[in-house]
Amino acid sequence: MAFLLFQLNSLRSRLVLLVMLAIAPIAIMTFINGARERDHAIEVAEDNLLRLTNLAAANEAQSIASARQILRDVASVPDLMGDDEDCNRLLANILRQNQDYANLGLIQLNGDVTCNATPSQGKVNLADRSHFRRAVHLKRFVAGGYIFGRVIQKHTVNLTYPVMDDDQKVKAVVFAAMDLTKLDRFVADIKLPPGSLLLTADSEGKIISRKPNPEQWFGKQVSEAMRLAMAAEPGKPVLLVGPDGIERLHRFARVGNNGLTDYTVTIGIPADEITASARHDQVLDLLALGATLVLALLAAWFVGDVLVLRRVKRLANTANRIASGTLEARSGIVYGKEEISELARALDAMAASLQEKELQHLKAESQLREADRRKDEFLAMLAHELRNPLAPISAGAQLLQSGHASEAAVQRTASIIVRQVHHMTRLVDDLLDVSRVTRGLVTLTRVPLDVAKIIADAVEQADPLMKARQHRFDVVLPPSTLVVTGDHKRLVQVLVNVLNNAAKYTPSGGAIRLTARAEGSNVKLIVSDNGIGMSPELRSHVFELFAQADRNSDRSQGGLGLGLALVKSLVELHGGNVAVESEGEQKGSTFTITLPGTPRQQPTQEQPGHSAIASRKLAVLVVDDNVDAAQTLQLLLEAGGHHVSVAHTALQALELAQATSPELCLLDIGLPDISGYDLARGLRALPHTAHATLVAVTGYGRREDREQADAAGFDHYFVKPVDVDALLTLIAGLP
Repeated sequence: MAFLLFQLNSLRSRLVLLVMLAIAPIAIMTFINGARERDHAIEVAEDNLLRLTNLAAANEAQSIASARQILRDVASVPDLMGDDEDCNRLLANILRQNQDYANLGLIQLNGDVTCNATPSQGKVNLADRSHFRRAVHLKRFVAGGYIFGRVIQKHTVNLTYPVMDDDQKVKAVVFAAMDLTKLDRFVADIKLPPGSLLLTADSEGKIISRKPNPEQWFGKQVSEAMRLAMAAEPGKPVLLVGPDGIERLHRFARVGNNGLTDYTVTIGIPADEITASARHDQVLDLLALGATLVLALLAAWFVGDVLVLRRVKRLANTANRIASGTLEARSGIVYGKEEISELARALDAMAASLQEKELQHLKAESQLREADRRKDEFLAMLAHELRNPLAPISAGAQLLQSGHASEAAVQRTASIIVRQVHHMTRLVDDLLDVSRVTRGLVTLTRVPLDVAKIIADAVEQADPLMKARQHRFDVVLPPSTLVVTGDHKRLVQVLVNVLNNAAKYTPSGGAIRLTARAEGSNVKLIVSDNGIGMSPELRSHVFELFAQADRNSDRSQGGLGLGLALVKSLVELHGGNVAVESEGEQKGSTFTITLPGTPRQQPTQEQPGHSAIASRKLAVLVVDDNVDAAQTLQLLLEAGGHHVSVAHTALQALELAQATSPELCLLDIGLPDISGYDLARGLRALPHTAHATLVAVTGYGRREDREQADAAGFDHYFVKPVDVDALLTLIAGLP
């Protein structure tokens, strides 16, 4: 008894006892018996089908053989080839006595029909008909394929027989056009189950008799699968799906023996009809099996419900709650030593683990979103800060390239380019300390600044776009000096973004005004335009990241909608605020930047760099795979009187070093053959450059890169773009 109770506490034992032992044997026997009955039904059906197919083929063969005898008799008539009128009367008389035929006729060797039981309206030539050509060639009876008669306008098969002379040469061919509706009456004598199909096809697979609906199918092609089956072994049963989508079991038989015809008869019985009786018996067996199952379930209900089902339902309910996101759900089952208790313990442990991991996931997701947001802000800020100085640099470079600028213009342009390159260099340096920005620690260099100088630098950057858009641009400054405390390049960036925004969203030839004025202790910079204006909805989120006016055919201004978001962030970092006003679409916009003023401090002025002058002329080797960068540096050094050699690969540099013995080597790190570090080691190993000054000029600026350069033997390290003043100062100080 104790052993039995222990077994009943096992979920596996209960399932085996209540299901496998009660149901498995009956289920197996049910399916085995059903399969046997189905196979037997198919065997019986195949035998009956073969008998019916052969009977149908025999009936049609009898009709064809009768036609052959008639044609043989006609071909032996002595005066058949005589007078056409007599021949016509003879054939018409034979046709009246044989209602199964639609026409009888005589075909000359050239194909002309000279004698016809059915009068024709004109001359008929059948030289193109295969049954005629075959009868001439084979000199025997030929049963042709399906033809729709040209004269009689009926569905027929033409049966031909050669007319021979005394030398057994063919001198003409007699034919009988058998009406397919008459051939089909033999088919009607075959009794078939509902849904069955009986058809006869000629050698080309065209239907010449069919049951049911023969008239709709005369002359149509059978399916490719049926043609293949007809060409195979005649007595072999084949399962085919008909045009009506019904699967049928087919058997095939040839019509006639010894080459009487090329026709094939097939009968197909629906597969469902064949096994209907077997399925009926199998359904009864399955009903018995279902009754047994119900009884087994009823017997197991009282014991299974108490010992298994209630606890399983509790586990299932707990699992569903966990799946729906309620990770604090627990089964509440008292743990024991049986399997269900082990499952409950594992489920509860899983829920606790998932709950803990979900908390960790939410925390990590929040951190990732914050990091991603800060990264996006940083990249957006970097892109704008790098793009703005390119406008004056490009304009200045084109001016210098034209060759028509005055000396004063050249000097002024060079000063602009140097200043903007320094501005971009500082931005690239900021990129090397990404961790500060991702933690929201954007550093501002706060010094007293002249607002007029900020405006002048901003106008310098925005002016190319203003001119390209043909705007009238006015700047209004107060008579007294306005001073704010802040970061010069950041405030220039703020103003450039607002001016560029006004230029882009004002139609060509518009009016833009920049006004600076003091208001109390604050300084206000006001940018107004007569552009496309803003709707109230756009004004409410214009300072958000990626916010833009609607893009259409006349507002394809590009950009990612970052400029005004950056303006707001930078102005707020300076302790100010920015606002926008617009009376509506097509009524212009006004942006007002408010910054705290600094009335009693003198603004700082950026002083232009002074290039140091070298104390003597040096032999210099410049190595850089960027041809433009190498040539630019060469021109700069040669302008100072130095003798400069240029190489674009490390191997070329080693050859030049042995030939020129340079005192100063300016080396790029990323070279196409070997790295600049390996080149530096090679130069140190040569007696010609063992004591030369080696300077790294590279785009790599990490601390690890500098340490690797020191280990390779470099004396100094410059990050591109090179600070020219610092480089010339270094050269001037060389011994």
